[in-house]
Amino acid sequence: MMRVGFGYDLHRLEAAIPMVLGGVNVPHTRGLVGHSDADVLTHAIIDALLGAAALGNIGTLFPDDDPAYENANSIEMLRIAYKRLRQAGYKLVNIDSTIVAQQPKLSPYLEEICESLAVCLGVDRSAISVKVKTNERVGAEGREEAITTYAVALIERL
Repeated sequence: MMRVGFGYDLHRLEAAIPMVLGGVNVPHTRGLVGHSDADVLTHAIIDALLGAAALGNIGTLFPDDDPAYENANSIEMLRIAYKRLRQAGYKLVNIDSTIVAQQPKLSPYLEEICESLAVCLGVDRSAISVKVKTNERVGAEGREEAITTYAVALIERL
């Protein structure tokens, strides 16, 4: 049996904050604001995985009002979410995701980001797809106020 889950996340950009995407530090003058490390890509993937298995969402597993998750490493959160998915009797088939950001230019970091996610999830690199788009200077992403990500996860029963 196969199941599909969809994830979405958006975080504001602010000066003097590190930017982390897929567990990779991306050099930029601004970073993403959030309770954890605000890794918007990893958060969308967590939601896609949890949704595919009907296990809730990132907010139920890692509440943003819980001090335990303040500045939390999102890759560690992804490990926990995937462990829960495995305990529920599922495994990952693949992830397809899109990052929407006017800046920084993310293409040079895509291979490292995909490898980071594959290692975290214990899957072959070919199971992870991350694409980047600009918003053609339209909307919050186009004005460089935020970064949005979308993710789809396909899982199957063990």
